[in-house]
Amino acid sequence: MNRRRLLATFGAGASAAVAAPAIAQSAPEFNWRMVTSFPKNLGVMFGTAELFASMVSELTDGRLRVQLFGPGEIVGGTQVLDATASNTIELTQTAPTYFYGKDPAFAFGSTLPFMINARQQNAWLYYKGGNELLQELYRKHNVYGLPSGNTGTQMGGWFRREVKTPGDLKGLKFRVAGFAGEVLARVGATPQQIPASDIYSALERGTIDGLEYIGPFDDEKLGIVRVAPYYYYPGWHEGGSIIVTLVNFEQWNKLPKRYQRAIEVAAMACNTAMQARFDSENPDALVRLIQAGAQLRSFSPEVLEVLARETNELLKEIATTNDLFRRMLESQTAFRDKSYTYHQIAEYSFDTTMLRLRRQR
Repeated sequence: MNRRRLLATFGAGASAAVAAPAIAQSAPEFNWRMVTSFPKNLGVMFGTAELFASMVSELTDGRLRVQLFGPGEIVGGTQVLDATASNTIELTQTAPTYFYGKDPAFAFGSTLPFMINARQQNAWLYYKGGNELLQELYRKHNVYGLPSGNTGTQMGGWFRREVKTPGDLKGLKFRVAGFAGEVLARVGATPQQIPASDIYSALERGTIDGLEYIGPFDDEKLGIVRVAPYYYYPGWHEGGSIIVTLVNFEQWNKLPKRYQRAIEVAAMACNTAMQARFDSENPDALVRLIQAGAQLRSFSPEVLEVLARETNELLKEIATTNDLFRRMLESQTAFRDKSYTYHQIAEYSFDTTMLRLRRQR
């Protein structure tokens, strides 16, 4: 990623945050440690964390330094929430869905099946109260959270065999976590939680029959196409997957306001940069995967309808026992319905027109 270009793009906000008044030579200094949940070989995910760390340092004239570590170097990738809350580390880049078991409301910090896409998520987060609702959740866990990335709509996953009907999901051992895992369990599948480093060997041994990961650019690195060639879409479970930066709450409050603003500016820049990078890389990666033997398949309407029905039932069940989850669901659902009313007139009609015209060339 071009850090200088992004700094220029977000320069107006950054200048307002840290240049007026300019950071004095006597300004306090901080040395923070940040652990990302994503392996270093994931160039976009880990690269965005690198971008965040470097931007924060530059925007504070080197007064707030963030040292970045990969998963397992201090704590594991799924242990970062507890480590940040306890101030073992000051901050982390992660996906809130990893902590679904602590509270189902964490799903709203990443994504829910059959809900909204990345653009709609940004609108909900920044302008429709989403961030405020999530701060209620994060505060309970002694962290402050900021959206700092998005994968965009993911693929539906890789399978060793075709999935033509809902019956084909029964008994399927599928690598997936969180809310989507519960949905698949309700239709007879067996969700598995396996680290990315073990996915290929698990497929090869038959420990799992399929998996969801991210999208073509990152999926390609795992070599999955050699053992599970059926590549399904759409990503019903992740219309857009939010990545967040979580900061220890006490450490956040110790920062001068201009440092806090620098972190906010860097997080927003990374939120834009990650999806732009995925959008730039995924088309070519998909072509390469097809050339390597990937067989694209779309989930049948019957399969999607069954999954959507189970999703809606599970949402209702959780909402009856979790007040914050209920309030988030009501907020996001209301926005989703209004948003799609508009998007079917604007975005959808434009996209379908362009697809039709492209086929005529």
